[in-house]
Amino acid sequence: MNAPASNPASRPGYPGVVLAMLLLVYTFNFLDRQILGILAKPIMEDLHLTKTEFGAIGGLAFAILYSVLGVPLAYLADRTSRSGVIAGALAVWSAFTGLCGAATGYWQLFLFRLGVGVGEAGGVAPSYAVISDYFPPERRARALAIYSLGIPIGLALGTLLGAYIAAWVNWRAAFITMGVIGLVIAPIFRWVVRDVPRAPAGEGPAGAPVSAVFGILAGKPAFWLLAFGASCSSLCGYGLALWTPLVLMGNFGFDLVTTGQFMASLLLIGGTAGVFAGGWFADRLGKGDRAWYAWLPAIAWLLTAPLFAVGFLTSNPWIAWPLLLIPNGLNILWLGPVTTAVQHLVPQHMRATASGSFLLINNLIGMGLGPLLMGYLSEELKSSYGAEALRYGAVFCLGFYVIAGILALLAARHVRKGWVD
Repeated sequence: MNAPASNPASRPGYPGVVLAMLLLVYTFNFLDRQILGILAKPIMEDLHLTKTEFGAIGGLAFAILYSVLGVPLAYLADRTSRSGVIAGALAVWSAFTGLCGAATGYWQLFLFRLGVGVGEAGGVAPSYAVISDYFPPERRARALAIYSLGIPIGLALGTLLGAYIAAWVNWRAAFITMGVIGLVIAPIFRWVVRDVPRAPAGEGPAGAPVSAVFGILAGKPAFWLLAFGASCSSLCGYGLALWTPLVLMGNFGFDLVTTGQFMASLLLIGGTAGVFAGGWFADRLGKGDRAWYAWLPAIAWLLTAPLFAVGFLTSNPWIAWPLLLIPNGLNILWLGPVTTAVQHLVPQHMRATASGSFLLINNLIGMGLGPLLMGYLSEELKSSYGAEALRYGAVFCLGFYVIAGILALLAARHVRKGWVD
């Protein structure tokens, strides 16, 4: 284990350094995912892919092993070195991201994205646990929200850099560039980030088998309601992340670079504001009532669906931008509150495994089905909507945000009962 004799969490300023490194890695996590979405058009043309095939590559290929391996890798992190597992995961997914640039057909790209998912499976849940180790409960939602800024920053950078590199060179160079940078960062992360010493032997990792964690979570309705609510939200979120670039090109006649600029501004401004607001409000309001960790995402999700719908159905890009900006913040507001709540449904030494269990459900449903469902719907709706089929397929899927909001409202009282300090 990479843990010094003293507790590194007590070193002045060091928790901030750890959080910054985790944020950097998480940024690359989503940068490597989003680069596929902005490059949809050139990839589909070059490899002769249908929308259903590309949806499978963008969602199912990544989600299969990403979701399933998340729990065992989180369990490994709880028992060994959390920072070591994260560094190794970064190296693996970066290598496979680079290989995506060498794909010559559907199955090659599918398998390489499968490999990216294998790597990224070991990144998020251990990071949640590291943050819980370094930050006390009253600052934890904000710390998790800052960490979650890696999502909008990574999505925005992946969109913008992918568009520019593809325009300057080609889509293959974009994947290779991102893969090489990630491989350089991995050993630096391992050297900088230290593990916090674990709980005493009687309460430590050896006493927390996966079955014990599952047993605690299975008996808590808050876990299931939050997990399936977040899954419905992620189904829309991942689907929109992959397909919105093509919707923008079809709606407004944008070229690749203009699409990248338009979408990156939405993701960076809206997403950053939403993630930070979720963590800040959860810490403030959650002190008085733990139910706010569920109420906040519920309100955000219920507002997201109609706002996205109006934005997508608008034909003027100047009107669409502010209409799409607000739901790009609201749809991601849940990250700080929900991940904090899940962390507090189990004792400290079970947190990475609990997060892995949550991510298993969230990603298998959200990531696995979202991009594939939107791609499939666009092909099924083509006879009725023609060139507008992808746009209406995205609008129809927004109903899952409403379902997510209802599930979160139902979870609120159970969060109060199931909370473990």
